[in-house]
Amino acid sequence: MEELELIAFKIISSVGTARSCYIEAIQAAKIGDYEQSEKLIIEGDENFALGHDAHAGLLTKEANEGQGSAVSLLILHAEDQLMSAEAFKTIAQEFIDTYKRIDALEAKVN
Repeated sequence: MEELELIAFKIISSVGTARSCYIEAIQAAKIGDYEQSEKLIIEGDENFALGHDAHAGLLTKEANEGQGSAVSLLILHAEDQLMSAEAFKTIAQEFIDTYKRIDALEAKVN
């Protein structure tokens, strides 16, 4: 396997794990487990950083070499997954905040 393919798979794997953590964080918040939700966001961020760093390494390498490398469908997919994970984090944080507000309002009513 070529170096570019290995980096693409590292990005896909890392940000896929991050996205899964963000989704699990929403599920934890839904049942009121905000401590677990916070842990999952942190775990997601750590995995996202691995994928982001691998992607940044590709960009740096391309800039230093002064020429673009061939863009493969695999790299496009990796970048799509990176952006998707980033969007999921935003959505997860919004859902978590919403669940906290709902819980606080319900606590006032009861």
